[in-house]
Amino acid sequence: MMGAVADTIRRKLKDAFAPSRLDLVDDSDRHHGHAGHTGAGESHFNLAIEAQAFAGKARVMRQRMVMKVLADELAGPVHALSIVAMAPGET
Repeated sequence: MMGAVADTIRRKLKDAFAPSRLDLVDDSDRHHGHAGHTGAGESHFNLAIEAQAFAGKARVMRQRMVMKVLADELAGPVHALSIVAMAPGET
């Protein structure tokens, strides 16, 4: 079950990119004792997103696009975000 931070991330990404695939996993429990882990969860996420907006863009540009949309979350509750951003048809 996802919390408020995950819900916000999903909403912002859907609004910005209209993805055909969006998989978001709260990976916070695996980071117990690491920087940014508070025990409350929703601090470390893995994201896989597929959207037409990423077509023709380099991997770093795609990640920057996602990070720009999630700037508030990355400046606050989210300590780490692993991003795999793809265009439709990519594997």
